[in-house]
Amino acid sequence: MKQLFISLLLFLATTPLWAQSDPEYKMEIGAGVGVMGYLGDFNGSLMKDLQPMGTLLARYNLSPYMGVKMNVSFGKMKGSSADVKTYYPRFASAPYTFDNALVDVGLAYEYNFLPYGTGRDYRGAQRLSPYAMIGLGATYVNLKGGDRKSVLTANLPIGVGVKYKVSERMNVGLEWAVHFSLSDELDGQKDPYGIKSSGIFKNTDSYSTLQLTFSYSFMAKCKTCHNEDE
Repeated sequence: MKQLFISLLLFLATTPLWAQSDPEYKMEIGAGVGVMGYLGDFNGSLMKDLQPMGTLLARYNLSPYMGVKMNVSFGKMKGSSADVKTYYPRFASAPYTFDNALVDVGLAYEYNFLPYGTGRDYRGAQRLSPYAMIGLGATYVNLKGGDRKSVLTANLPIGVGVKYKVSERMNVGLEWAVHFSLSDELDGQKDPYGIKSSGIFKNTDSYSTLQLTFSYSFMAKCKTCHNEDE
């Protein structure tokens, strides 16, 4: 009994040392897999014609609550005028179909609703945290058919997700976002009715993404450069 009591005291005495030695990491690199869906003149459903996509990402953690993420994503957009109830005179006799490759490069700000971490890096940290994101990106689409061969435009991604820290360095995330582009030609067709519209996002094409991400943390923060309570 005496030995058990002494062992318990030693365990409690060394636990704070372990906590202090657990580093907080500034950077993450990783990848993601998921699905991408086109939203525009020929599709208004989030769940229709979903196509595979992949992502390479890097994240800089500003604090337990904030981070900046850069991504390069590759995917496809697919659709057809035959899939919508809207009547397009240009495609009455022969439905228009498209299957276009897409590249998205973006920079996004992420806000964690809970202080994200292992629970040892800083006080009150949580392994699981929901988050919201907003950013700015560029979209390149290689068109097969349509009025042009390719489209390059800007996009505004807005989304939500959840992060989970599997271990000290391993992170898993699930994210859903909608990318609002400044172009109406991601599907290869501009104004199918031939009616011009005005407004930055009026009658423009968009695409949604749902992906599972995996990232690895590195670049430990220097603890001697910060206050203990940070």
